[in-house]
Amino acid sequence: MSETLNNPSLKTGRSFDLGKMNLRQLWVAYLTYPTILLYFALIIVSFGTAARYFAGWAPTLIAILAVVAVYPLAWYLLHRYVLHGHLLYKNRWTASLWKRIHFDHHQDPHLLDVLFGAPVTTLPTIILITAPIGYLIGGIGASATAVGTGITITCIYEFFHCIQHLNYKPRSAWIQRMKARHVLHHFHDEDGNFGITSFVVDRIFGSYYLDAKARPRSPTVFNLGYDLKQAALYPWVMHLTGAPPRDRPDGARPESKRA
Repeated sequence: MSETLNNPSLKTGRSFDLGKMNLRQLWVAYLTYPTILLYFALIIVSFGTAARYFAGWAPTLIAILAVVAVYPLAWYLLHRYVLHGHLLYKNRWTASLWKRIHFDHHQDPHLLDVLFGAPVTTLPTIILITAPIGYLIGGIGASATAVGTGITITCIYEFFHCIQHLNYKPRSAWIQRMKARHVLHHFHDEDGNFGITSFVVDRIFGSYYLDAKARPRSPTVFNLGYDLKQAALYPWVMHLTGAPPRDRPDGARPESKRA
């Protein structure tokens, strides 16, 4: 069992290794996963609320398009400057949050339990970003539409994120390219390719790279800079993990070899 799961705050009761799963198995796991089921329920509630307080077709469509446009930028900024930042693990009170929302995922990139964001952090973030956008466009109805759109996009992101870590070669060329860029983020240099389904914002901010030849391999690609030296100074994440940070992942299957 991965040391990542040696964490009292991680009690899902379900463990999936995407490195061992095929596409059909992923669909089953995805469509029955509690976090995803919660998202589906909230999407229904959001669009039901939008219908109850219908803002009109124009404000509704504008709210949807606005969220679709803003979401990739918001994800990029959070991913690059918060999830890959060092501030959270340097604080005793936020170390467990950082560990759960991103450090565990980079330590064990194929572990489904820590690939999905925790709803207690993802949902407030989605609502905080999308609800005001919708409200400014068309009041309560458009705000509910915006929230529902944000959660829907999150579900899409999470599924493709799973595909990127799945033992599966996509048939579609664009999904293959998307997967290849994300694999570089996890196994070559974490300071780039922050997008999930699109890397347009990476190109704008200069963090996009095409292949491993474009830049040297990062020594912190698996620990995000939280190495043994940092763990000695800020030990809270290490204490929660129950082991020192690793400079390479062992996933949920330490008996197998990783690329």
